[in-house]
Amino acid sequence: MRVLAVLGVTLVAACTHGFLPFFLRGKDLLWGRDGDSPVISVVEESRRMVDSAIYHTMRRDLSKREIPSPSRLLSFSKLPEPTSRAVSRAAEIMEASVRALKTRVYGKLGRSRPPTDVLPEDVLNTIANVSGCLPYMLPPGCPNTCLASKYRLITGACNSRDHPRWGAANTALARWLPPAYEDGVSEPRGWNPHFLYNGFPLPPVREVTRQVIQVPNEAVTEDDQYSDLLMVWGQYIDHDIAFTPQTTSKAAFGGGADCQLTCENQNPCFPIQLPANASGTAGGACLPFYRSSAACGTGIQGAFFGNVTSANPRQQMNGLTSFLDASTVYGSSPALEKQLRNWTSAEGLLRVNTRHWDAGRAYLPFTRPPAPTACVPEPGTHGTAGAPCFLAGDGRASEVPALTAVHTLWLREHNRLASALKALNAHWSADTAYQEARKVVGALHQIITMRDYVPKVLGPEAFQQHVGPYGGYDPGVDPTVSNVFSTAAFRFGHATVHPLVRRLDARFQEHPALPPLRLQDAFFSPWRLLKEGGVDPLVRGLLARPAKLQVQDQLMNEELTERLFVLGSSGRLDLASINLQRGRDHGLPGYNAWREFCGLPRLETRADLRSAVTNASIAGRIMDLYGHPDNIDVWLGGLAETFLPQARTGPLFACLIGKQMKALRDGDRFWWESSGVFTEAQRRELARHSLSRVICDNTGLPSVPADAFQIGRFPQDFESCENIPGLNLDMWREALPQGDACSLPDGVDNGGVTLCGESGQHVLVFFCHHGFQLQGQEQVACSPRGADLRPPVCRDSGRLPKASLVSIALGALLVGGLAGLTWTVICR
Repeated sequence: MRVLAVLGVTLVAACTHGFLPFFLRGKDLLWGRDGDSPVISVVEESRRMVDSAIYHTMRRDLSKREIPSPSRLLSFSKLPEPTSRAVSRAAEIMEASVRALKTRVYGKLGRSRPPTDVLPEDVLNTIANVSGCLPYMLPPGCPNTCLASKYRLITGACNSRDHPRWGAANTALARWLPPAYEDGVSEPRGWNPHFLYNGFPLPPVREVTRQVIQVPNEAVTEDDQYSDLLMVWGQYIDHDIAFTPQTTSKAAFGGGADCQLTCENQNPCFPIQLPANASGTAGGACLPFYRSSAACGTGIQGAFFGNVTSANPRQQMNGLTSFLDASTVYGSSPALEKQLRNWTSAEGLLRVNTRHWDAGRAYLPFTRPPAPTACVPEPGTHGTAGAPCFLAGDGRASEVPALTAVHTLWLREHNRLASALKALNAHWSADTAYQEARKVVGALHQIITMRDYVPKVLGPEAFQQHVGPYGGYDPGVDPTVSNVFSTAAFRFGHATVHPLVRRLDARFQEHPALPPLRLQDAFFSPWRLLKEGGVDPLVRGLLARPAKLQVQDQLMNEELTERLFVLGSSGRLDLASINLQRGRDHGLPGYNAWREFCGLPRLETRADLRSAVTNASIAGRIMDLYGHPDNIDVWLGGLAETFLPQARTGPLFACLIGKQMKALRDGDRFWWESSGVFTEAQRRELARHSLSRVICDNTGLPSVPADAFQIGRFPQDFESCENIPGLNLDMWREALPQGDACSLPDGVDNGGVTLCGESGQHVLVFFCHHGFQLQGQEQVACSPRGADLRPPVCRDSGRLPKASLVSIALGALLVGGLAGLTWTVICR
């Protein structure tokens, strides 16, 4: 009874604190004049509206017994995993609720809309709570265990102890400049056709593609210095650090128009308009385009948590961790990590494909239901229009064969390392072997990217200027991926995509049985990897064939601008137009604003633009389309700039990419060079490793170029794998701890236990698998007497013991009584 009394007092205090402001400020808006609750009613109506049009509809469309359309394949590639999907859904419900409340509830209450169009803070907080957004707007709880200091969390949270949301998955992309929305809050650039910029309307993005960007496949110039692997690595790393989910709905909120069919701007539909004489498109006068999901609590006018403001501009979400942490291999959520791991192995392995093998080497596993079977089946397959895609840490792993091959290399590398580390340290648990291998794989991603990839893109001078030498972890640096980097600058790589997929034989010649493929014949086709030679022919092609060179009048080939994701179905997509439209959707300021941000001179005239874009014809076409340099979309402006010396970007993208890479390095507490992450001996071994060595260890290739990104001629530019240095894993050999009697228990059902060193002492750390909660002591220090403890238990988080159910029932009765009392005293 004493517990219930305390609970009752607490609830009264909490209810008084929570309800009183609502009654004192706008009680008629919150509860209505007749005791109803317009706010909650609007949120529930918005929830029904959003849910009627989101993921289950997309899944049904993808499961139709026909080849998916290009726009549906794009939707699949932008489909977030369940955790991100829940955040996107909550954000859409909140956004729809605010819009509905402004347009309907004020009228219902007999009021005109306030001139500032601002909702009270209490109302917005209520919407955030009821819509489900509130938990994603608050700082996460950070574990305080030895393991939390040793291994990064799968979500990226708590990397910064002072700012635990920095770099975490499912948080807003960083803004380096304020967004440029046409209404100041949410409407994209180009949303209103009569809106003028410096006296000119923004040109339709498809017209920009046709006049400036696209080039026939046959006209592309090949890079004489770098291999196709440089391009693929950029795509792969982009998928490690950034994924902006598009809205989960396929229909306009409120209006019900199908975004596949409508050519009107009706949120979340922002279709790409086509010229009047366009033909060959499923939608007629436009290409379908969905806006990116908003981050919770953004894109509205109002206030949150006492931070009163007239506008809270729309921000987009990153569904992945910002860090270079190999989330392409391990995922960015506990739920996906659970799917990827092999829980029956004692070595901490990842799951592999059980139906197909590549000359004895592993393939990625297939996705499992309820994931849609959105990939292309092998020709001649009967009974299905779709096949399962590969499952990896990022959902885009099946987009093109080269990307799938790189994902496969790292799956094999993890399992190779985990097995070797477990053999060296028999006392390690499966989870310790997994975490140590994951830590090494993450370090290799960082080394290959920062040492071998980024300097080639920026050039040596720009790398020194914008990145420079490592000076240690800086807790004041925010590593969060920025909107302009993800949406514009790092998409420079699309201009380096070759229109052909090249597969070579053992002598690095054209394979007689595997001719070059056009990209349109390779999209979302896992069967080609399984049935057409495996990984090795693809890797040979990546090493010994050049990337496309980014030339000012040859920016993107037709496979990307005319036939993106075309699988024999009607319709088409245009990646260049999508990139331009995405930048406008995200409210990215124009080209000159970013040049000024980077300390570069503003361009005011045609002559100024020609100083940055030395191809006079291209510079003239850009000015004819945009009218003023300020209006140029930042992705196009940066893409068209003349390269810096020994670089593959111009000065603007070198600045933006360099600034981001420096932040990813300096703001990461677990960066491989940071003090305490690895021992000095381990760092020396890691620095010897390379992507070439990873290829040697995980394919059948006996020789490779010493630098995998440098175009190699076989055999003169190739080195025997025997001469390519690798890791000496003896540096990871761990002696059994002395001076204490702790030993690892046999195990914990639905969880595990591992030994961890902390300040010269060892502790046992217990943990539960995703979906289970630990009941009992999480961490126990070892001593000469051993560890005297009662082993904790992992309980299913979806099930409660009887005592808890009884407590909930009593609590519900108490809350009901208190609610009735409050209603009577205050409202009546």
